[in-house]
Amino acid sequence: MQEFRGRTKGAAAAAAGVLLPIALLLPLPAGAQGQEERAPDPAWIVTGQFSNDLFGGSDAHFTHGTRFNALSPDGHVPAFIERAGKALPLFPQDGNLRVTYSLGQEIFTPERIEERALIEDDRPYAGWTYGGIGLVSENGDRLDNLELNVGMIGPASLADKTQIEYHKLIGVTVPEGWENQLHNEPGVVLYYERKWRNIWEMELGDLAMLNNLGVDLTPHLGGALGNVYTYGAGGLTLRFGEDLPSDYGPPRLRPALPGSDYFRPDDWFDWYIFAGAEGRLVVRNIFLDGNTFEDSHSVDKRPLVLDLQAGVAIMLGERVRLAYTHLLRSEEFREQDAPDQFGTISVSVRF
Repeated sequence: MQEFRGRTKGAAAAAAGVLLPIALLLPLPAGAQGQEERAPDPAWIVTGQFSNDLFGGSDAHFTHGTRFNALSPDGHVPAFIERAGKALPLFPQDGNLRVTYSLGQEIFTPERIEERALIEDDRPYAGWTYGGIGLVSENGDRLDNLELNVGMIGPASLADKTQIEYHKLIGVTVPEGWENQLHNEPGVVLYYERKWRNIWEMELGDLAMLNNLGVDLTPHLGGALGNVYTYGAGGLTLRFGEDLPSDYGPPRLRPALPGSDYFRPDDWFDWYIFAGAEGRLVVRNIFLDGNTFEDSHSVDKRPLVLDLQAGVAIMLGERVRLAYTHLLRSEEFREQDAPDQFGTISVSVRF
């Protein structure tokens, strides 16, 4: 066991040091020519995401995540949410605004789930079930995403029951150590991300399936502040395919390289492949540091984490987007002996 002393005060001070440089950089303009302004989008976009480490051949650490999200049409934003977002110094005062509502659950376990006793040199059992509300601003080639997540960590998240019953259903090893999970604690985290999209069109001939090919390099900066996560992040994503202005990349579960629930295709069939990298300076990760206000199992986290990802996205019939992302994450704590990897399937539908 390790005590987490002075967590709240230390995290707040360190967070200021991490996020202030990002705040100074975020207002920089995009480096490429902006896209033509589109008419307001009248569609709701509903997204479901399923992440699991079985795609990486293991069953440990970040082991499962599910998220459902609804993104409103342009301009359908409650006035109090718009005022709250624009009151923050980083959030833009212009752009097409949409509100986003989300519900999700994430599950974390040690590697040896068949052991009932506490495994002191591996990460704690932990679950996080949350609801979220956010504000998205699109302005040409720039996308700003502000989101507040509120939920519960510990037995109240029901993550233990979710994993145990699912493992029974599919006939695999049932985890035995959930009695050692983190204690109940309310969780609050505020995320902010900004992306700049740069597109270079490529002419590959007169074939109808090839004449819209392009390359897209999208840098991003952002961070999180709360008792669940506090970090600063930066990275970029490279895409190659058709109709790249239709979105900013498929969505992923945080903390991970940002994508977007937004998509607006111009054709009956579009596709792209992508690869990206993100570095995070981590001040607080409750799933490694342990509970904030009482003693719990914890491990010695690494302050720098690197994510590498690659995948493919397909848009069908101007209404559906399917995507798969495979992610490799560097060691998150000192006792970890190898990187983690997992995959995410996402399905988005426009209504």
